[in-house]
Amino acid sequence: EAAAVAAPSQPEAAAGSAASAVVLPERLQRREAERQQGVERQRQKKEAQVVKEEQSEFFLAAFAREREAVEALLAEGTLEEAAARLQALQKLLTGSVRFLAPYEVRQGQDTVARLQGDLAVRRQQLQPKKKFAFRALKKEAAPGSAPRPAEPAPPDLVAPDPDLAEGESGGPPLCGFSGAQDEELELGPAELLQRDVLLSELRGCRVQLRGNPNTLRVRDCSGCTVLCGPVSTSVLVDGCSDCLLAMACQQLRTHRTRDCRVYVQVTSRAVIEACSDVSFAPYSWSYPGIERDFESSGLDRNRNNWNLVDDFDWLATDKPSPNWSLIPEQERMTSWD
Repeated sequence: EAAAVAAPSQPEAAAGSAASAVVLPERLQRREAERQQGVERQRQKKEAQVVKEEQSEFFLAAFAREREAVEALLAEGTLEEAAARLQALQKLLTGSVRFLAPYEVRQGQDTVARLQGDLAVRRQQLQPKKKFAFRALKKEAAPGSAPRPAEPAPPDLVAPDPDLAEGESGGPPLCGFSGAQDEELELGPAELLQRDVLLSELRGCRVQLRGNPNTLRVRDCSGCTVLCGPVSTSVLVDGCSDCLLAMACQQLRTHRTRDCRVYVQVTSRAVIEACSDVSFAPYSWSYPGIERDFESSGLDRNRNNWNLVDDFDWLATDKPSPNWSLIPEQERMTSWD
């Protein structure tokens, strides 16, 4: 009787064995399926990495060829062709940003900026020199006659800073404004056309640049509003705070900047570094003649990556950077007057 209690009946033992035989394969099958899924994920990741590396290698080779071609054309003095090849080089970089490492993007942008500076220098060097001519002496005013009113002075040229910011050339003098406070400052199309513009150390100023500059640099400004027409190549914002900025360009880089709102049209991805509380919205400033300036700049009005920003200080891919944001639509500027 004790033996009968201790040992299960034959039918019960057979049922238990059958249940174990069913449960065990299901568990193994589940583990095998999970293992296969993990292997497949690793394979896909490896293939994606290989493709990315191949794309990067192709880009670096093509970029090096185009850079050498531009440098050769600059040395020969074939500037129009050099400018066209340089623009193609910028487009190659812009179209490849999605699969390049951040340091490769930065190196490419630095190279393009350097070549733009070299092009500006060569243009200045090859400009025909003005012929010497005698000027007539000013006649003294007749006694009792009213003195002639003084002619308005042209906008001040800003001499190059010995400590040039990254990407700035040491070429011909820049046009722009420096050291002003609480002033309304303006430049027009004739003064800006394909010029390099520098705004530095402005406090509480409102700056309107109606025209098509070649480059724009905004350095060490605070509490300012800067409104700029289409820039043919690059914009650098460095060391600014509490500013409202509006510009259209191929490339935007923002360094050491905080508490700024940026309304931008940019054909590549904007880059920020050492920044905080920078917010972005699409470019919406307008003025009479802006369409003509867009045509002169070569920018594509239908291409705008205003909401694609790379933060070089934020490497996490699963969380957004806390250093920049998008301005909500209801809070965006609608009137610029």
